[in-house]
Amino acid sequence: MSIDVLNESEHQVDELELLGCARYVLEQMRVHPEADLCITLVDEGAMELLHRQWMDLPGPTDVMSFPMDELRLGSEDADPEEGILGDVVLCPAVAARQAAEAGHATVEELLLLTTHGILHLLGYDHAEPDEEREMFELQRQLLLTFLATRNRPSG
Repeated sequence: MSIDVLNESEHQVDELELLGCARYVLEQMRVHPEADLCITLVDEGAMELLHRQWMDLPGPTDVMSFPMDELRLGSEDADPEEGILGDVVLCPAVAARQAAEAGHATVEELLLLTTHGILHLLGYDHAEPDEEREMFELQRQLLLTFLATRNRPSG
């Protein structure tokens, strides 16, 4: 699995933590082990440009996803497809504000947004209430199990 984390922002970010989270989510979602993913962290100005260009919305946002080969998760009955999953773009400045409002660390918000972005790449959405419930529950389960495995002492 090829996962690149590119920090083009001015924020210090634990890139290995984001990489670990992305790898965990992709493995749990049974994405092909040769799939490619790029996670890019950008400042508010760059995110605002992307948000305006692709969503026609003002201001920076927290996360945007750009699927490439429209890969879908594998199942027990079918092997996953090989290809380029796509790009997840994160804005640490927006994530830091959201984390402060929610009362948790910025890194936790970035892990949440990484998981959220990957689920979008896999075809999940939250435009409709049923879709939102499904996506956000899956997102919550993935993030909690990643955090639990990350905090488990090795031995």
